[in-house]
Amino acid sequence: MNVKTVLILLGLALATIFALVCVLLTRGRAPSTCQHLPPEQEDTEDGQSLVFADLTPEEMAQVVRYLQGNLGVQLVDASRAKPSDNCIASVDLQVPAKAEVLRFLDGGGARPAREALAVLYFGNQPDPNVTEYVVGPLPRLAYHRDVTVQKYGGKVPYHRRPVTAKEYMDINALIWRELKKAPQFLTTCCESDGTDLAILTTAPRGFKSGDRKTWFVLFHNVAGTGYYLSPVGLEVLVEHRDLHVSRWQLRKVFYNGRYFASTEDLEREFLARRLEVIRLKKPQADAVLGSMRPRHPPDSLGPLQFEPQGPRYNVRDNRITYQGWSITFGMNPNSGPRLFDIRYRGERIVYELSLQEALALYGSNCPGGMSIRYLDGSFGIGRFAYELVQGLDCPYTATYVDQHYLVESDTPKTNQNSLCIFEHDSALPLRRHFSDSQSFYYGGLRKNTLVIRSISTLLNYDYIWDFMFHGSGAVEVRVHATGYISTSFLHGQGTNYGNRVGPHTLGTMHFHHMNYKVDLDVDGQMNFLETQDMEYEIIKDPWSMQNTIERPYLHRKRPEREDEAAFPLNAPMPRYVSFASPKPNKWGHPRSYRIQIISFTGKHLPINSSMERSVSWGRYQLAVTRRKEEEPTSTSVYNQNDPWTPTVAFADFINNETITNKDLVAWISVGFLHVPHAEDVPNTVAVGNSVGFLLRPYNYFNEDPSVDSPDSVYFSSEQEATACGANPLSCLPTAAACAPHLPPFHFGGFLNL
Repeated sequence: MNVKTVLILLGLALATIFALVCVLLTRGRAPSTCQHLPPEQEDTEDGQSLVFADLTPEEMAQVVRYLQGNLGVQLVDASRAKPSDNCIASVDLQVPAKAEVLRFLDGGGARPAREALAVLYFGNQPDPNVTEYVVGPLPRLAYHRDVTVQKYGGKVPYHRRPVTAKEYMDINALIWRELKKAPQFLTTCCESDGTDLAILTTAPRGFKSGDRKTWFVLFHNVAGTGYYLSPVGLEVLVEHRDLHVSRWQLRKVFYNGRYFASTEDLEREFLARRLEVIRLKKPQADAVLGSMRPRHPPDSLGPLQFEPQGPRYNVRDNRITYQGWSITFGMNPNSGPRLFDIRYRGERIVYELSLQEALALYGSNCPGGMSIRYLDGSFGIGRFAYELVQGLDCPYTATYVDQHYLVESDTPKTNQNSLCIFEHDSALPLRRHFSDSQSFYYGGLRKNTLVIRSISTLLNYDYIWDFMFHGSGAVEVRVHATGYISTSFLHGQGTNYGNRVGPHTLGTMHFHHMNYKVDLDVDGQMNFLETQDMEYEIIKDPWSMQNTIERPYLHRKRPEREDEAAFPLNAPMPRYVSFASPKPNKWGHPRSYRIQIISFTGKHLPINSSMERSVSWGRYQLAVTRRKEEEPTSTSVYNQNDPWTPTVAFADFINNETITNKDLVAWISVGFLHVPHAEDVPNTVAVGNSVGFLLRPYNYFNEDPSVDSPDSVYFSSEQEATACGANPLSCLPTAAACAPHLPPFHFGGFLNL
């Protein structure tokens, strides 16, 4: 064999080896790129988060059985209970005291007893009242303890109880009976006999403690669309305080700017031709104002968010871990979403972050509209957080979690898939720099965020509650408002209170105001408050002393008492307000977290208003107080129906106690003024209607913690930017081929109504 033949064979052998290597590498690469990777395992807490876990349906049912067998009174299922009955109104988790929890979480102490908080309405007693019991310990119940006086300083009067669904049903029946007394008027004005009209409650219910008189607004009701945009001009005032439904009465009627003593009085005025009647056609489904039915067939699909290798977060029980974050989540049926024990890189930053209340206050020249001061916690912010629509309310591939509650029934209910968790690519750099001088390079990091979301439907409005966790160590809280506007019948000088949005529809002005509790523990429980802002000083330039310079300088202050740390709504506030630890970072500054508020709310109720104290948290955009177990919430569900003698008045929390090196709580209020306009039909859009706040590290770290993110991108003019190993962005074309197998669309949210 000559040399030439040997070389040829050798070349063929090398080519074969090269081809085989390429095939093997190709076969090995594709599965590894698309392989579903488990999220990083940071979870070593061994079920400690369950100390905050919402009650399970089995635990709720167990509490109900215990109360039925141990209170010694007859209990009627709240779903059919009359005001004169005794019933279980709700059962929820009794959150353990913070000191007990921290001994358990941090000090190796015993797990706190698992207890429930049961609220009972005692209508079948000589002194009807609302009583709250702590029941425990689960799972082997052995005691119930009346905590009403301990919590509120006295008994809760019966008239303060929230209105139940059964009470609303009885009120509606009364209204429909009364409407039958004005048949010719109803036929002429509304093409109706009254039974097909929708009835909307207002609140509060009167003008003084003990009142239970409610204005109800009537609307044309068209199946499949929001009736809120179709008022017929008729409103009625019902007194329903008496324990006997048969004694309830319709006290006043309003129509088109005039008041009448009864529906008979209204009919008489109509028949005598002394009443101006606006004749309204019954709206049809295909032409009704506010229909959300699509007007065009589906077009091409929009962008789809998915994780090529599976979620990078981990959900175990009620705890989420994600790139250094650890969050425990839950839902209060009244006040809504609540988070506990929020840690970053193993350090607790927030002990509790919870929504407290959502106020909507309206103006109108109709009695129902002008009366509205809805306190949504009394209706049930968490209870009415229904199933989320995958692919619209949250990304299709998000993780969905069921929420359970027991309210106005002896049987627990489930809002399936009513909380979602997902990682969100905001299509924005968290940080970046392109260097075009000295040396040429690019460095950056995508702004990927963990989002926890629920959406509450409270009558006409839908509130989107977001809690976001950033790679920079920041926590962001936002609320978006959408849904239908509330309206009044347009008459007289109605446009002084809003804009006309339909033939006879006035979109009534209002403002939304939400309050949050933020129990920050910055490098420990003992914190102080520090504010910083800029001022100018006029100086001579030091190099010639011939010219002046307006030099900005940092004005620092440490408020020492609660009165100094209560910042009034819509008043100037220091731009930097921080919870600080006595312990310094590497550079000698107190380790701190800054509170940054984004809000443009309307004006708070005048201080001399008879109901202002019930919403006195709204006086402040931020108030910092000493943390106390006896001040767990800024409001109460009982404030809605007796705002004149509030069960909880936040203003009493601020009593000038020292706040230096103490366990502190920030109470943050955000909101916006909304003057409805044509573009609010059919729905208010979320764009521009979102407010919130951020908790941002401020000298807490020694540098931006996101520098440790494996998602960081860096390449220079001396590198090959297309190399997948050096630049993760170069891996995207291959990763994009890993489209997930999406499960079939499913929605069961109507099943629980």
